[in-house]
Amino acid sequence: MKAPRAPRGDGIVRVRRETSGRGGKTVTTIDGVPLASDALAQLAGELKRACGTGGTVRDYVIEIQGDHRDQLVALLEAKGYVVKLAGG
Repeated sequence: MKAPRAPRGDGIVRVRRETSGRGGKTVTTIDGVPLASDALAQLAGELKRACGTGGTVRDYVIEIQGDHRDQLVALLEAKGYVVKLAGG
């Protein structure tokens, strides 16, 4: 059985801050990262450690607790990704 493939995007990693549907808690989401699920989980672990907070990976979207957009953009750009801030 083949492992599910990451959805194809436009090559841009989008970082956004979300609060809706989360009980008022702020979460920073990162989507569009062109990695398989195991590599995505490893990247999520690195980002969580860098921010000193928790998080998870759901449906190929990395969720980091709190508002860490600027720090995450800098980390992802340093890894060679094209990153944009999305949302409000």
